[in-house]
Amino acid sequence: MSAGTIEYSSAVGRGVVLAAVLGSGMAMLDGTVVNVALKTIGKDLDASLAQLQWITNGYLLMLASLILLGGALGDRLGRRRVFVIGVVWFAAASVLCGVAPDSTTLIAARVLQGIGGALLTPGSLAIIEAVFVRADRGRAIGAWSGLGSIAAAIGPFVGGGLVEYASWRWIFLINAPIAAVTVVVALKYVPETKGESDGPFDVPGAALAAIFLGGLTYWLIEWGTSLAPAALVIGILAGVAFLVVEHRTEHPMMPLSMFRSRNFSAANAMTLLVYAALGAIVFFLVIDLQTVLGYGALEAGVATLPLTVIMLLFAARGGALGARIGPRIPMTVGPLVMAVGVAWLSQVGAGTSYWLGVFPPVVIFGLGLSLMVAPLTMTVLAAAPEGRAGIASGVNNAVARAGSLLAVAALPVAVGLSGDQYADPVAFDDAYGKAMLICAALLAVGGILSWLTITPGPVAPAEDDERPRERVSSRHPLDCPTRGH
Repeated sequence: MSAGTIEYSSAVGRGVVLAAVLGSGMAMLDGTVVNVALKTIGKDLDASLAQLQWITNGYLLMLASLILLGGALGDRLGRRRVFVIGVVWFAAASVLCGVAPDSTTLIAARVLQGIGGALLTPGSLAIIEAVFVRADRGRAIGAWSGLGSIAAAIGPFVGGGLVEYASWRWIFLINAPIAAVTVVVALKYVPETKGESDGPFDVPGAALAAIFLGGLTYWLIEWGTSLAPAALVIGILAGVAFLVVEHRTEHPMMPLSMFRSRNFSAANAMTLLVYAALGAIVFFLVIDLQTVLGYGALEAGVATLPLTVIMLLFAARGGALGARIGPRIPMTVGPLVMAVGVAWLSQVGAGTSYWLGVFPPVVIFGLGLSLMVAPLTMTVLAAAPEGRAGIASGVNNAVARAGSLLAVAALPVAVGLSGDQYADPVAFDDAYGKAMLICAALLAVGGILSWLTITPGPVAPAEDDERPRERVSSRHPLDCPTRGH
């Protein structure tokens, strides 16, 4: 069956949606359960805090660096082909994670898993955009979004249950059967599609981005070691070289001309701040619930479930509000409300009641997040020149991942955590409170930045003479570090 001719109500159409949901849902589920399992992994593998940071950041590093390249590979080589390769790669790396005998092996496997995620993630939505008839695309995307959200909802139960009643290794091993079903369904139902561009891949840009983020991450996590200064210098040089390459190459991974738009630049700056806070909040909160409050893995996972429920109930309404009044107010008020919730969460400590001290601020945080997410995405897409909405979304997705990556690397150092102090209730409790206040400050700055820089009312697309082919980034409407990577 040809691309752009499949109807949603057909058996093939349902098969396409199923393959996309299984693939993206596998990645979403993995991110949720890894957060819940970190403390248990650390205890079982005798890992230091720095190693736990690398277990999280090894994945994020590759995903942030290569996600745009993964989308370009799908456009060139075939979206189904790259999607299937990504699923198989992700599953193989997951098995390696599941059998890792030590933290070093697990970190290496997580890096490999991130490469698979960068191949898999852009393909799920790009396939839907490419194969369905125009009239059915909205319905197909809605189904993909809704069904994918189920993965977020069940993540805390699945992850916490596996960690508590089986083994943390099963949070990775469970990906193998899911991947097998995904590949079978994809090969049976998903037609192959390709993009229109024949430009070269921006491999130097992707490599320099990885070196830049890797150098900064190593410097932040391994602060005080002999190699840290060299890593910082290499990272900075790679960042400068990345900007030069992206300016000079004919087919850049991240077209710098897009940043001429004030709204585009402002929205991405705000994204960096807000998603940095989001990544750090989840990293610290789930460990705090287990180390300081004594929650089991399942309890810690379920404790954050109200956030997902609120996003499911109100994120679409936040988008509708942004469309009606413009994104400036939701992008200002949302982070400020989130900051209030996080400041309250900073008071969580030994003996804190869940219903009085954890549940209310999580709800407040979720309301602010649901108000902000859709208007932020709308602003990024509206600020992009015609024909560049997909790559604009991809750039914003990469910025969000990079923000989480750098925050998880930097904050433990900033609040004085090191070694195995994540398992010490007294040491972690003090550091946790400081970290939450820093995150609240980041969110507040993000909200103020939006008020000062985002244009009130509807946003007009930026003008640009360059019209490269569209790349679709599969940022899920509810995709954020609180429930993904």
